Amino acid sequence: MNAQFILLPLLLQIALTLAMYIALTRAKLRAVELDQVDEARRALHDDAWPDSVIKINNNIRNQFEAPVLFYVLVFALLHLGAVGWLAQLLAWLFVLSRIAHAVVHTGANRVPLRRRIFTFGCVILILMTALAAWVLVVH
Repeated sequence: MNAQFILLPLLLQIALTLAMYIALTRAKLRAVELDQVDEARRALHDDAWPDSVIKINNNIRNQFEAPVLFYVLVFALLHLGAVGWLAQLLAWLFVLSRIAHAVVHTGANRVPLRRRIFTFGCVILILMTALAAWVLVVH
């Protein structure tokens, strides 16, 4: 198995973040078009925008929280030579959890479901961290 294939889920996570920026731009343009924005407050206040924009904006912020640990872990696992089937499976599961989280967050925004998806992703990060630590200590 080619260890560099672990970069595929990493690139997909980056693509998700960029897709959220595109969605945000479209949502903002639509909100302005429909006169749903408080023009006097929009530069400094998130609440000047409609909920449709705020949800996407909040999700973009989320893409710079737990996923940052994922990026570091992918490169740590690569550096340690610890990218086998388990590391690759965990990487894909994490990114799939982030996609599911983004869909729920920017859609129905059902918090209990979002929390379960987020927790699943965090458990995956814990497992990736444990794998990296195990390889570092044992090898």
